[in-house]
Amino acid sequence: MIWSIALSPLLPPPAFIAAGLAALALLALMAFRRRPGLILRALALALLMLAAARPELVAEDRKALPAVVALVADRSASQTLAGRPADTDAAYAALKERLARLPGVELREVPAAAADNADGTLLFADVARALSDVPAERIGGVVAVTDGLIHDVPKDVAGLGFSAPVHVLVTGDASDYDRRIELVAAPKFALVRSTQRLTFRLVDDGRGADAAPVPVTVRRDGDTVATIVMAPGEERSVDVAIPHAGANIVEIAAPPVAGELSPLNNSEVAVIDGVRQALRVLLVSGEPHPGERTWRNLLKSDAAVDLVHFTILRPPEKQDGTPIDELSLIAFPTRELFDEKIADFDLIIFDRYQQRGVLPLLYFDNIARYVADGGALLIAAGPDPSGADSVYDSPLAPILPAVPDGSVVETPFRPAVTPLGARHPVTSNLPGGETDPPGWSRWFRLIGTSANRGDALMSGPEGKPLLVLSREGKGRVAMLLSDEMWLWARGFEGGGPHAELLRNVAHWLMAEPELEEEALRLTGDGGRLAVERRTLKDAAPPVTVTFPDGSQTVANLTPDGPGRFRASLPAPLTGLYKASDGTLTAIVHVGPANPREFRTLVSTTGPAAPIATATGGSSIRLRQAPGGALDIPAVALRRSAAGTFAGDGWIGFKASESYEVAGVERLPVHLGLLAVALLLLAIGSLWWRESR
Repeated sequence: MIWSIALSPLLPPPAFIAAGLAALALLALMAFRRRPGLILRALALALLMLAAARPELVAEDRKALPAVVALVADRSASQTLAGRPADTDAAYAALKERLARLPGVELREVPAAAADNADGTLLFADVARALSDVPAERIGGVVAVTDGLIHDVPKDVAGLGFSAPVHVLVTGDASDYDRRIELVAAPKFALVRSTQRLTFRLVDDGRGADAAPVPVTVRRDGDTVATIVMAPGEERSVDVAIPHAGANIVEIAAPPVAGELSPLNNSEVAVIDGVRQALRVLLVSGEPHPGERTWRNLLKSDAAVDLVHFTILRPPEKQDGTPIDELSLIAFPTRELFDEKIADFDLIIFDRYQQRGVLPLLYFDNIARYVADGGALLIAAGPDPSGADSVYDSPLAPILPAVPDGSVVETPFRPAVTPLGARHPVTSNLPGGETDPPGWSRWFRLIGTSANRGDALMSGPEGKPLLVLSREGKGRVAMLLSDEMWLWARGFEGGGPHAELLRNVAHWLMAEPELEEEALRLTGDGGRLAVERRTLKDAAPPVTVTFPDGSQTVANLTPDGPGRFRASLPAPLTGLYKASDGTLTAIVHVGPANPREFRTLVSTTGPAAPIATATGGSSIRLRQAPGGALDIPAVALRRSAAGTFAGDGWIGFKASESYEVAGVERLPVHLGLLAVALLLLAIGSLWWRESR
């Protein structure tokens, strides 16, 4: 029982206080005038105020509340190495049993620290969530069984949210060592065709500085780009070209060392997103015609396209005697475009162009070399491609996949997607192409060709090629054998997918990965790995998938539409996955690149030591000697809130000072009759004193 005195005044507290102040003022006035009987009057007023206050003795039956102790078992990915799971289980079970027997302690088992988290082991965040419903004064402390690789250690005690000891019991041996690659600097984005510098360091944790140099391999998209011999602790840089848009995956890998904890962090991955600069397109229109504006509007509407457009308005045969200085036409800078700066263009388009002496044959030879070296050329044929002015009758002939046969078909027809085009990503998903006949308008002119060696994706009357794509040397060529695309753009008979078709052709010519007809892709999401194979063939071979730990599995692909084959399999590990069908190779990084959990794997008492010391706790190894037995400390409860809560072979926790009231008893001190009798006695004594 805990005894205390409580008051229950008859008057409201403000009135009671005012009455008390008035009584004191009256007594002070009587003292100032030296009136006799001051003591008796003070006694009478005191008894009157005491009666009005109604004092009571209160007896509380208090029940002490136990201290809440959090017991944490770190189950993060780094805790799966080198016998740490067994040590964690043994220490956790022993501590749980000892804390359960310790009087005045309520054990709170905290869910294991999250494994495979991009931010690493957030152990203290788990503790905060587990103790969020416990008042701070009831928290007796925290004991965590971990490898010490904790990534959210508070900077000070205020960051904990409570004032109680923190004990960190570290698994693993002090003799452990591990090799790792540490990425110092790497860009997230880069322009396509640029060269980027990556800086990295080779680190051997737990080993001497006299380790021998080793070869470190740098790969981009699975292909080796450099091999650098470097010693542990050395920092080096390498320049890597960014050849394509999208993810460019650069892997820096060091060979494993015998006896290290794990080879998982022997490599680092930098994912550099390739971004194209403004695409430079040269459009040369041989003459004004209705389709010219279609090309111009499409290319100008794309903010990523830097268009240079020239229209031949005054060919050499149109000599009318007008002086040159009176012409308002812009001179065609043929030498600058087709000799000096031709390599600066990503795509050259000839729209209804014919040889009329504007471009010398030497410049056509430059264009042919430009394509062979990796450039892109699109020929949109005009109404008369077979005459002496045809571009086929030039040095371009060897790189053109379709040869005009001299005929021009002028009859209504609906452009159709060929069976090959149904499998090609350029034309496989054109809106309206899924029906027969296609849901788009007619055209009325087609250039006849023969000896086609490219891929005919669209056809016209009698199956004649309409759209032909071809790879020539390192570059690409496309031929559109009609000049009536503008009918779709103008909405004739409902129009057609002119923007989608022309954009897909242009992007294929510039080797966008999404439009490759022979491609193997890997994507990882939600713990699954998706394998996709694009091909123009009727079947796709099995794909061998290599997991981050080196294990392999064979995925059999199933059809998923024309030219598409897919497979799905689990992706349980974070890291780099590789797939190959013997011809093509694809890689993808699943999960966060270079997860914090695997950056360092050697267990340590260091990160948690400052917060443990500041709270009076400890950060110690469970295994004091390499290969020795676990030294699991005893547990104790201390009433003192200050000092150290750890010693040789023991750890302590703060006892709770909180309680709950089980019952209350009240006993009035100033009983009614007794109060009246004392008051009458005081008044009588005062009367007797005044009557003398």
